[in-house]
Amino acid sequence: MSHNTFGYLFRVTTWGESHGPAIGCVVDGCPPLIPLVEDDIQGFMEKRKPGQSRFTTQRREADQVRILSGVMVDEDGVQRTTGTPISLLVENTDQRSKDYSEIKDRFRPGHADFTYQSKYGIRDYRGGGRSSARETAMRVAAGAVARKVLEGVTIRGALVQVGPHKIDRENWDWAEVDRNPFFAPDKDAAEHWATYLDGVRKAGSSVGAVIEIVAEGLPVGLGAPIYGKLDTELAAAMMSINAVKGVEIGNGFEAAALTGEANADEMRMSDDGMPRFLSNNAGGVLGGISNGDPLVVRFAVKPTSSILTERKSVTRHGEEVDVRTKGRHDPCVGIRAVPVGEAMMACVLADHWLRHRGQVGAFG
Repeated sequence: MSHNTFGYLFRVTTWGESHGPAIGCVVDGCPPLIPLVEDDIQGFMEKRKPGQSRFTTQRREADQVRILSGVMVDEDGVQRTTGTPISLLVENTDQRSKDYSEIKDRFRPGHADFTYQSKYGIRDYRGGGRSSARETAMRVAAGAVARKVLEGVTIRGALVQVGPHKIDRENWDWAEVDRNPFFAPDKDAAEHWATYLDGVRKAGSSVGAVIEIVAEGLPVGLGAPIYGKLDTELAAAMMSINAVKGVEIGNGFEAAALTGEANADEMRMSDDGMPRFLSNNAGGVLGGISNGDPLVVRFAVKPTSSILTERKSVTRHGEEVDVRTKGRHDPCVGIRAVPVGEAMMACVLADHWLRHRGQVGAFG
């Protein structure tokens, strides 16, 4: 398994650097005959792209995606997947490499500069190269393709905490997510975060966040025991997103404070003759296999490491220095991680969907 590729049957390989001419990905294993045009992908790209509010980096990228392969127009005039690799391309148009000239030989605290230099003997100091969150644009593109595989499944994400400030879950409203720049399901929290982040931004600092991703409409049976667990691979997928430092499924770490009686999801029979759960502490997964309830994943994103406040560091020549990172950066990188988390959920679920079909047969 390449370190630029994830998935087994639905496989995604990304390529390109933050300050290169373009970034792209190849999606392999997508079934044939699925209608797919660039507009199916572009809407999700719009949610992630930079420069949409004062609370994200002001880098201006159109993030216009192009489909280069893997589709053709049928006799009815519908463009469909062919079952061959789907190649997607996004051109970089707003690089400012000169912003990074001062840190060419300096390791930025909190960044991958030191580890990349130590491992490879070379690093792309212009925005981080492959370690840049710019790479996640192609995950979002791949996730849009994955959603086309997942018939009847709804995947939605929301920001539920910024710094120490959490949403009020009693106010949860999915409709609010598209009405504010934070993907917040709580209108009051969004208003509070705006004031809070204005202060953080003006101070040249940054804060972390927690994102929640929910998939609904899943059948029972996605995932496999032991090493192919659905929650295992979801956790790995979310941990692969830039700046993510923790992942939990369902109750997650809160489960440690519960009794067995409180944590167990009791069951009864529903009117349609199928078992139903009276709660969802498990987050939709039991024994690594989906149980039909909403699949709930949360992940924590650390504060953006690029800040205007000077921090102690060293150069690659062993000199002690103070580093102040210039350029255009997110005061809370967790905001734009919401559509990325949705995309990674979609890719993992599409992969397990196809793996289930290959081993057990079609659902239903």
